[in-house]
Amino acid sequence: MKSAESPPDWASVEVAVPRQPARLPGVCMAGFRQRAPVRVDIAMVAHPSVTLFVDLSDADSLVYDAHGRRQCGSTVVGLVPGDLRLGGRAAGGIECLQIRLSPALAVAVFGASTDLSGTVVSLDDVWGRDAGRTEERLRAATSWDARFTIAADALGRRMSARPSPDPEVAAAWWLMLTNRGRVRVDNLASEVGWSRKRLWSRFRSQIGLTPKHAARLVRFDHAAHLLAAGNAAAQVAATSGYADQAHLHREVKAFTGVTPTAIADAPWLAIDDVAWPTRSRT
Repeated sequence: MKSAESPPDWASVEVAVPRQPARLPGVCMAGFRQRAPVRVDIAMVAHPSVTLFVDLSDADSLVYDAHGRRQCGSTVVGLVPGDLRLGGRAAGGIECLQIRLSPALAVAVFGASTDLSGTVVSLDDVWGRDAGRTEERLRAATSWDARFTIAADALGRRMSARPSPDPEVAAAWWLMLTNRGRVRVDNLASEVGWSRKRLWSRFRSQIGLTPKHAARLVRFDHAAHLLAAGNAAAQVAATSGYADQAHLHREVKAFTGVTPTAIADAPWLAIDDVAWPTRSRT
């Protein structure tokens, strides 16, 4: 996950997180600002969330490249987007708001996540006119706290106007996170009171991945952060429940296209402990 350019100097990046606990369970937000002229080129890492990047720079400065398709400005990144890079250049610096949504919550915000899985799409394409209005309000806000409130209000309005996911689907996702992806689909189905077939069908239609694929993503995320924390690949494989180091290698390659060694050097993972300080790493 090494960038083609020099990695950003994270010491010069202002990172802001909400002062109060999230009003909306399943939502995490962080603001990033680098005032100096900068060129960014970062390989992004698959994460078990649907992610919004709201570009608040003076002009559309952020560029996303996925599967050879480039997208500028504010963007929604679905689950398992594959080979994804975030880049951009801005004379006045780069500023953005990142919002991570639990896939179960994303159902209520965007509708079924199926259409978002494996994709990177413009926020305008997903939210329509609401995207522009919300972005204008975020740009006009004078503090990150105000921006976090505006974003939470916008998400809350959309949630109230759309159906929530099946409680069983939300429960299955929570069980995956709790067990860090080390859970059998049969056991999930038993826990939520559904048949394996029904869980597979409803989970796939709402979350956008099969239960098995989703559990693999959650387990990969845990392993990726252990690698970024400096743990040896063999130890990470054992801790994360992989059969062996080769199994870990195959899974990392499947989700990112690179090796565990490259994942360990990923600059975007390196800042996670700053931007998302409540996240457990053990």
